[in-house]
Amino acid sequence: MSVESVKAYLEPFGVADKVIEFDRSSATVELAARDLGCEPARIAKTMACTVGEGAVLVVCAGDAKLWSSAFKREFGTKPHFVAPDALPQVVGHSMGGVCPFDVKSGVRTYLDVSLRRFDLVYPAAGSESSAIGLTLPELERCSAAAGWVDVCKDWREETA
Repeated sequence: MSVESVKAYLEPFGVADKVIEFDRSSATVELAARDLGCEPARIAKTMACTVGEGAVLVVCAGDAKLWSSAFKREFGTKPHFVAPDALPQVVGHSMGGVCPFDVKSGVRTYLDVSLRRFDLVYPAAGSESSAIGLTLPELERCSAAAGWVDVCKDWREETA
């Protein structure tokens, strides 16, 4: 799958024209934030993990990290990332372009609460040099998210 297939997938949602393509890689949080001119936390990174016989995508803020014990409480297993070379077969997108749109049948998508700090976030759009700016309601709708989870750490502000 590619940015073109993601655009076609997003067309019925009325947001395909929001896809941004870069002339260089934006495959990491830092690179995407640089190209978009935003803070890294607003990059909605999509992490693919195997759960049972299938895959689960967790979309979280760019400054968040999967929290093993919280993931296990939610999904019944520790997080095991899909191997980079298996991503196209398992999820439908290659490393750097993994996103919650136009994924393989059976892949379940969840949104992490770390994203709720923002009104607008930027997930990838099917290639290592693409992104799309979406509001949280748009992200929920376009990703066909199964729900919100709290499985990440290191993003919460410390309170005194």
